[in-house]
Amino acid sequence: MGIAIKRVYEPATKMDGYRVLVDRLWPRGVKKEALPLDLWAKELAPSHALRTWFGHDPARWDGFRHRYASELDALGEYWRPLAERSVRHAVTLLYAARDEEHNQALALQCYLQNWLRTHGPR
Repeated sequence: MGIAIKRVYEPATKMDGYRVLVDRLWPRGVKKEALPLDLWAKELAPSHALRTWFGHDPARWDGFRHRYASELDALGEYWRPLAERSVRHAVTLLYAARDEEHNQALALQCYLQNWLRTHGPR
């Protein structure tokens, strides 16, 4: 089915499937009971040090993706079930960042899709 990304501020739809928040911090202005969510995967968010270094600076995007992928390499127990679920069901990664082209959900989506292309589900 695939892996999509979506800002938490966009309305939920049935097409979203399994909705996973991939931010370490809860999104500003969103009540916990108001966000349709299946999982809050804080563990998949970039480390505090990496988030601070990146600072949502597009000039650091390539470096961020590389460093984040290195962090994710050690977190297979958290992301592998999502990748495997996405083979049969829709999975939507939710994020709060304003920048829709440079955020951890997009980097995670690419990481998972690359893993599925090269390894496939187990």
